[in-house]
Amino acid sequence: MSETKALVLNHKQIQQKIVRIAYEIYERNVGETALIFAGLTGMGHVLAGLIAEKLSEIAPIKVDLIAVSLDKSNPKLGEVRLSDKGPFGGKCIILVDDVLNTGKTLAYAMVPFLEDNVKQIEVAVLVNRSHKLFPVSPDYTGFELATTLSEHITVDLQPEASTVHLH
Repeated sequence: MSETKALVLNHKQIQQKIVRIAYEIYERNVGETALIFAGLTGMGHVLAGLIAEKLSEIAPIKVDLIAVSLDKSNPKLGEVRLSDKGPFGGKCIILVDDVLNTGKTLAYAMVPFLEDNVKQIEVAVLVNRSHKLFPVSPDYTGFELATTLSEHITVDLQPEASTVHLH
């Protein structure tokens, strides 16, 4: 039995979303001298790098990129690991993931930053599925897509052929 999938966003559309998110981040953080992009491992970290790179092209804001590692299937198990241990006190964090489903993974990913008294945490996602079960809402959304719980979104951010598919 073959799995059917529908193209949701093509490469050009994804690039446009990244540019728009970068400009929105700049507009909301125009007074900041530095931002830390914290991308969840996998496509979230890749997306964080792409947004951070675009922001660096358009704004005089210092941008740092770190990876946030946790078990996405069960974030309660194990620890949340950061590729940079900080300190993050008083800093602005942009937490980035490719898809926001229930908010559970992003809620757990915030914990290390909350323990370090950061100035603010904003959330950026490429696709928001709107199945909110945890009090996490994106500040920056590339694409809003209402899906059923049985459907899946796959994000592939290859340099010249990025796509988002609905399965």
